[in-house]
Amino acid sequence: MYATYIFDLDGTLLDTLGDLAAAVNHALRFHGMPERTTDEVRCFVGNGVRRLMQRAVPDGEANPLFEPALETFKAYYLEHQLDTTRPYPGIMEMLHALRQRGCRIAVVSNKFQTATEELCRHFFADTVEVAIGENEAAGIHRKPAPDTVLEVLRRLPQRPAVYVGDSDVDILTARNAHLPCISVLWGFRSREFLLQHGATCLVEHPGALAGLNGK
Repeated sequence: MYATYIFDLDGTLLDTLGDLAAAVNHALRFHGMPERTTDEVRCFVGNGVRRLMQRAVPDGEANPLFEPALETFKAYYLEHQLDTTRPYPGIMEMLHALRQRGCRIAVVSNKFQTATEELCRHFFADTVEVAIGENEAAGIHRKPAPDTVLEVLRRLPQRPAVYVGDSDVDILTARNAHLPCISVLWGFRSREFLLQHGATCLVEHPGALAGLNGK
């Protein structure tokens, strides 16, 4: 058992793909650009909203409509981020089991800070103690920089701590923060992809993180 669990948000605790894809395509459509499939958006996420839109917009930042499209995405997403987003099956039970054992729980995300805080308040107000999103204005750089994790450990210093995520970015973030990493298999990346990117501990069900149902 660990004393502190630090979770990624998208693809780890929450299935946000539908709302992210809808916001991307709203922005692209609004600015007269071709839309993207949900599978394309799945491959684009993980490095923050700016990188997401760099990948979605034709020619990325070289496109003269890139900045307006990014702002359109942000505004739409803040209004619609709860349309279809839900915790993955078993997440709520796992978080409550960890809290009942006295574990501290935090979230670190490459979403902008406002969206991260709002989602955690809505879904995890009684379990997540600290939620840190991208906030470079405050000197907190997005993952895989360790800044978000180090900020959590400043606020919740109880050790040992572990990082839990679903992507290659999460594996690198844990490594850069000198924490062990648990990679989950219900998120946005496959087992093969995670192993190719250095995953060493994988779990197939949220219950495995809290010893629920023998998993």
